[in-house]
Amino acid sequence: FLVPRKMKNLVLFLGSLVFYAWGEPVYIFLMLFSTISDYVWGRLIEEYRGKDRSRIFLLCSIVINLFILGFFKYADFLMQTVNAVFGTSIPFLNLPLPIGISFYTFQTMSYTIDVYKRRCKVETNPLHYALFVSFFPTLITGPIERYPQMRPQIQKSRRFSYGRCAGGAFRMLWGYTKKMVIADNLSHYVSLVYGDVGSMSGPNLVAATVLFAVQLYMDFSGCCDIALGAARILGYDLIENFQSPFEARTFNDFWRRWHISMTSWFRDYVYFSLGGSRCAPWRHYLNIVIVFVCSGLWHGADWRYLAWGLFTGLLAAFGVMTARARQRINRYNPLYRMGWFKVFWQCLFTNALFCLTLVFFASAIYNTDPFAVYGSLLQGWDGLT
Repeated sequence: FLVPRKMKNLVLFLGSLVFYAWGEPVYIFLMLFSTISDYVWGRLIEEYRGKDRSRIFLLCSIVINLFILGFFKYADFLMQTVNAVFGTSIPFLNLPLPIGISFYTFQTMSYTIDVYKRRCKVETNPLHYALFVSFFPTLITGPIERYPQMRPQIQKSRRFSYGRCAGGAFRMLWGYTKKMVIADNLSHYVSLVYGDVGSMSGPNLVAATVLFAVQLYMDFSGCCDIALGAARILGYDLIENFQSPFEARTFNDFWRRWHISMTSWFRDYVYFSLGGSRCAPWRHYLNIVIVFVCSGLWHGADWRYLAWGLFTGLLAAFGVMTARARQRINRYNPLYRMGWFKVFWQCLFTNALFCLTLVFFASAIYNTDPFAVYGSLLQGWDGLT
């Protein structure tokens, strides 16, 4: 706020580079390459708009981004799979995962796609675009921003506001509380249970799985609160990434409230590209499953993330498939005549389904066998009677 107006974006960009280099100085060049690459592709897409070359440039942008993401995030996972299937012994690369690569790659990809589809004007100022990609509050844990939403905020003059700074600082403090006080303390119990599944009873595993859902929410939403608060202090308004997901009354509504920037990204750039719901019913259900499988793969290079995505996608597709039938049945459910009971039961059932899918997710994080967890969930309850 002390530097001249024309210098603010440069100072913020350089500060973001220092922030990134503090964690991984080497991979800052990878982020800069992604930034320069998609800036150039965006300019070329606009310059040759209406010609076949424009589509080729878009394809180049997507392929390069997916190759970089795939190479650093999934190369060892692919080699491990090949070795397991074919009995080979291909050595692993053991590359450290670049910080924030999943987030800034999706942001740069969305920019070139939006330019191609005329959802966004091409950016001619390289500093503005570089700040969008490297903006440090969103760099590590999102939310995944879109350039049409960030562009006017980058271009406008930002002045100091006590109200914004106070509100942003309080949001950051609340985020740190969720992350460090609640999530980090819950993780001690969850890691204890999931670290020794074989000797744990069903009640302990159920409690750990439910608390893991709370831990995951507090951890991720807390980090997003810190990002939103820091951005607010700097004069930026980021999109909300969570909207009270545990109040959702259906499984699909839950995913409209959870990690909104990621689910909306897959909806806009994968689900709609596959045809969305404007196709045969079976294809609609398949599109839903594909989106969640891609989401599982995005979260990490582990078959348990893939299994989580597949399980979640099947439940989401089943929810869409049975939506009308369930509405008709609910009309004749005498218990649903009590409004409070209907809301309570639907929220409870929705969260139970979510926790059930999280067994795969927690097993990937704590490196345990998810099927051993599922097999033990119903054991040891007789000791409670």
